[in-house]
Amino acid sequence: MTVEIDPAGIWDSEAIADVAAATFPLACPPGATQDDIATFIDDVLSAERFSEYLTDPDRTVLKVTHGGAIVGYAMLIDGEPADPDVGRVVTLRPTTEISKLYVLPGNHGTGVASALMDAIVERAVAAGCAGLWLGVNQENVRAQRFYAKHGFAQVGTKTFVVGTQLHHDFVMQRAL
Repeated sequence: MTVEIDPAGIWDSEAIADVAAATFPLACPPGATQDDIATFIDDVLSAERFSEYLTDPDRTVLKVTHGGAIVGYAMLIDGEPADPDVGRVVTLRPTTEISKLYVLPGNHGTGVASALMDAIVERAVAAGCAGLWLGVNQENVRAQRFYAKHGFAQVGTKTFVVGTQLHHDFVMQRAL
């Protein structure tokens, strides 16, 4: 599958929010309620929020397009982890967080996510980063396997709030 990976622009906010709304529920643990997932999408993954993310100088949103449509995206956050517990276990500096990395289900297993990860690594290396880190739900074994395949190792844990529920994530890190 031929895809293009480019930095997203403010004009992509709505399309990326649509992809986020379709993909975020797939990464949630089975105990997450539909109400909590909907609240998270409304509060964190709306077109308005993506407009804010796309104008934040510490964030980069990469979009994956195929046939003119956005089929995936990643959001990267440069700098120190905001959570002090994460800051203690993420040892490589400077670092970039992979805050979000999602691909629409019809594109799973096609190499789109791997191409997106390659673009993330290329960007981080060009920016002089020593490492990348991310949080992944402890019950999302498929994503954990994907990240391990791409050189990430578990270095700690953190919590993640979705609506009214507290979830537990593994913190994974990769040297560049």
